[in-house]
Amino acid sequence: MNNTYLTTEELSERIKYDARTIRQCLKDSVLLEGKHYIRPFGGRKILYIWEIIERDMLAMARSSLAIPMANGGVCNG
Repeated sequence: MNNTYLTTEELSERIKYDARTIRQCLKDSVLLEGKHYIRPFGGRKILYIWEIIERDMLAMARSSLAIPMANGGVCNG
């Protein structure tokens, strides 16, 4: 289980969002504790799990290109 743990500033550099936007808008709405980030040793420090965030970003990007159909399926362009 080799995960890459990033601080808010390091994640900010990778996804090209301001660190403040990550803290105020994405954390706890899009990025969820226990899935996308952890608080090691019960402290205040937050470490983001890059592989999970990357996987979910790519999945959302793919699904946003799909056109929903009336029968519940999707049309991929």
